[in-house]
Amino acid sequence: MRQAYAADPARSRGRLFAEPESEFRTCFQRDRDRILHSSAFRRLKHKTQVFVEHEGDYYRTRLTHSIEVAQVARTVSGALGLNTELTEAVALAHDLGHTPFGHTGEDALDALMQPYGGFDHNAQALRIVTKLEQHYAEFDGLNLTWETLEGIAKHNGPVTGPLPYALAEYNARHDLELATHACAEAQVAALSDDVAYNNHDLHDGLRADLFVDEELHDLPIVGPAYATARREYPKAEPIRQRHEALRRVFGAMVGDLIAESRGRLTKAALQCAAEVRGLGHPVIGFSAAMKDEIDEIRRFLFTRMYRAPKVMQKRAEVTEVVQDLFPRYMAEPDLLPARWQGNVAMARGDDRATARLVADYLAGMTDRYALQRHKELIGKKA
Repeated sequence: MRQAYAADPARSRGRLFAEPESEFRTCFQRDRDRILHSSAFRRLKHKTQVFVEHEGDYYRTRLTHSIEVAQVARTVSGALGLNTELTEAVALAHDLGHTPFGHTGEDALDALMQPYGGFDHNAQALRIVTKLEQHYAEFDGLNLTWETLEGIAKHNGPVTGPLPYALAEYNARHDLELATHACAEAQVAALSDDVAYNNHDLHDGLRADLFVDEELHDLPIVGPAYATARREYPKAEPIRQRHEALRRVFGAMVGDLIAESRGRLTKAALQCAAEVRGLGHPVIGFSAAMKDEIDEIRRFLFTRMYRAPKVMQKRAEVTEVVQDLFPRYMAEPDLLPARWQGNVAMARGDDRATARLVADYLAGMTDRYALQRHKELIGKKA
């Protein structure tokens, strides 16, 4: 049953550009559907998490990750009596702004963009859904509701201090109240992201032979899950025991998130969604014990996966791709596609505007397209 503190589509603050309401869908369902049908969402199919897209068909991509996050988020949101459609919309959109080559590509592009205002994937996601998607006749972007935009902008918490370029630009037109916490639905999406990537990175790291099952036996949550799987299925082949263990890890994190958040919501005794923003602290979260255990798993993954020699070598290679492409397009913006040339003409003579245009283009590339353009323009294979 939906609770009083859930976002109510009938009380939405609406869209920047007024539109007639749908006869068949709530405003948050329409937001979710617009995100699903966007070009940026389709491109996530060929953008990586940790591994470069073509290295293996079984590794997660940004698309499969986003779908997994949305699945977790819907489960948690439903258990807490929140609005599942809004939760899902934020979850599906949360990685739209990622560059090719995952966080490695983002780090490289951010460094190159420092003289021009930097680059941030969360801000870029907002830029995509408010400006860069250009399919509708009456407006740029997807014209999402205030609540969905708020969730995309600050699902990780309040945004204070100097605002990233896209947040400052849009917030000047449509105040998203960036200094407050987001609605509970967006907070669920953020924590569901943590659940999803910690679990699937364990799975992908094992598949990539960066570590073996036995090395996980001393980790909190994971070790006990393996012990349970071996005890309950002693005759099962190791790969099945692994799957049984990792799905128990998933379940333990989700169960803790629901239980802790339910307790916080009950204690807060909220009467409407607006009160969530006024609390001054999150209402969705893991217990202190679970947070400590997840942090230990993260430290293991950082050392054994994200900084593994094999991965670091690939990071160096794809960083070079971004570092080569950016100055080439800056020097020759006419190399951008024909449909970008109107913006190129408007930016001519303005290095900051040209750099933002180049960053938009590079950030939108898939892994394979970035490698292809690098080979064509730079003349060497990465």
